Amino acid sequence: MAKILIIDDERSIRSTLREILEYEDYTVEDIDNGVDGLELIRKNDFDLVLCDIKMNRMDGMEVLTEGLNIKPDLPFIMISGHGTVETAVEASKKGAFDFISKPPDLNRLLITVRNALDRGSLVVETKVLKRKVSKVRPILGESQAIIKIKETIERVGPTDARVLVTGANGSGKELVARWLHEKSNRSNGPIIEVNCAAIPSELIESELFGHEKGSFTSAIKQRIGKFESASGGTLFLDEIGDMSQSAQAKVLRALQESKITRVGGEKEIDVDVRVVAATNKDLLKEIEAGNFRMDLYHRLSVILIHVPPLTERRDDIGLLTQSFLDEICNDYGMPTKKISEAALDALKALPWTGNIRELRNMVERLIILSDKTITDSDVKSFANPSAPVAAGATAVAAAPEKDFDQFTNFQEYKDFAEREYIKFKLEKNNWNVSKTADDIDIQRSHLYSKIEKFGLKRGE
Repeated sequence: MAKILIIDDERSIRSTLREILEYEDYTVEDIDNGVDGLELIRKNDFDLVLCDIKMNRMDGMEVLTEGLNIKPDLPFIMISGHGTVETAVEASKKGAFDFISKPPDLNRLLITVRNALDRGSLVVETKVLKRKVSKVRPILGESQAIIKIKETIERVGPTDARVLVTGANGSGKELVARWLHEKSNRSNGPIIEVNCAAIPSELIESELFGHEKGSFTSAIKQRIGKFESASGGTLFLDEIGDMSQSAQAKVLRALQESKITRVGGEKEIDVDVRVVAATNKDLLKEIEAGNFRMDLYHRLSVILIHVPPLTERRDDIGLLTQSFLDEICNDYGMPTKKISEAALDALKALPWTGNIRELRNMVERLIILSDKTITDSDVKSFANPSAPVAAGATAVAAAPEKDFDQFTNFQEYKDFAEREYIKFKLEKNNWNVSKTADDIDIQRSHLYSKIEKFGLKRGE
């Protein structure tokens, strides 16, 4: 049965409510003050709280606000002997499920309790279903480093603690951030991502905090920033090490005060955001060099999670490869290809400077260019970008239109191959840039830059 907490400084009211609720087979705990009540909420999984409004040590409205900060989906029924319409409206605005006057009418009390518990159950069921259909990829791996990361996410996810995720490009930092959001009490809210390296320094403050109309030349209308957009959810600051000093100072203030001010504005705006940051840089070295604020580093790094490069978890390559085989073959509508043990050994021996992102792209290339079973010779042939495409293999943005020996250097070939690959993926997705960016696992802003760099045009 449901577990209910009663917070009231009147012993007679606690005793009466407890007797009524236990008679209905509910499990009940009671406490005489809000301070200790909040501590019980932190440490226990209550399904409902009945809370008095007028109490000595802490006002019931404060308990309501703090309690919902701790567990946003926990239903509160507020009770008071001095109830007014204004009090009921205020409690409702602060998030209370309902308001009951003292002494409580038995039937009204039980109906309200059942309705509140039903609402709470629906919220939980919705979260479960949401996670079942979640499009967030699982964190795959059985290495000790990955097991530790999963355990940390399970423990830290449900809190509002700020997390700094470190690791090389392509190692999976964004995936860690998304799972921290999925496991949090904010999972029904948005997760908003900002790539600090992809936004020009003169625009980063407007991007994060928004701006008022007329605040600068191109500000033709008011804009809501990422902090406001992420309110109630998670803000993921990727590549935080590339943020300008002035933006760092404003982010620090936002974290300290949970308030922001739009560029060109004067009004302070409350924001309720959990921040997860990520970087491929050594921020302690950046602090020594004067490029990053130490106080901001300490604000961001309440919890540190380091994602190791693929070269430090080679035993996970087989599991990752099989997952990518299943996923990509399914996307292409073809039977899953097999891969030989020798091919897996060959993959494990590669340097993987691009980490998991490079592995996924390699698996996609092998699926397209190999026969039914991927062999070690396929890996050796197609791992080297300058190797010619096997005779009879399907072209994927693949075979160059001129001989390989006509490329003057390796960079020229890489640019050509990258252009053809991106063009192929864009056409495959009918030029849906967002879907293409997800498919090839890069930021949408980066893909737009690539399209511009290579002069790609629809229908080319």
